[in-house]
Amino acid sequence: MSGEHDLNILLRSMSATLIDGTFVFVTLPEREIPDGLSPRMVFQEAEGTTLILLKSEAEAHAMAYEFPSRMITLNVHSALDAVGFIALIATKLAAAGMGVNPVAGFFHDHLFIPEDRADDAIAILKQIASDAV
Repeated sequence: MSGEHDLNILLRSMSATLIDGTFVFVTLPEREIPDGLSPRMVFQEAEGTTLILLKSEAEAHAMAYEFPSRMITLNVHSALDAVGFIALIATKLAAAGMGVNPVAGFFHDHLFIPEDRADDAIAILKQIASDAV
């Protein structure tokens, strides 16, 4: 079940899927997730619980949020200890003036990018894959 380590293979075989919806980051002081929420991702941090969820959910629950973003899933199974994969992608996006908030799952990496830059990010990711040798 181990993912791919080879950077060239990762880049060459990568495709990107833009996930529907606008996602936001919310922080809660407690560990309990309020009823009725379906966060995409949850992180327990020393300062509180971070939720990544749809903006519409945060607004429906009157929750303060930050970083309205689009989620892009990289459709390649990268190893959790793969070296340079996200660094290269983040560097290319930064060169285009785009911040990125990457999150690694067991099977895929997910990028949260400013919501108005989704098309730019997808184009850059396609270019990265086509340039890989």
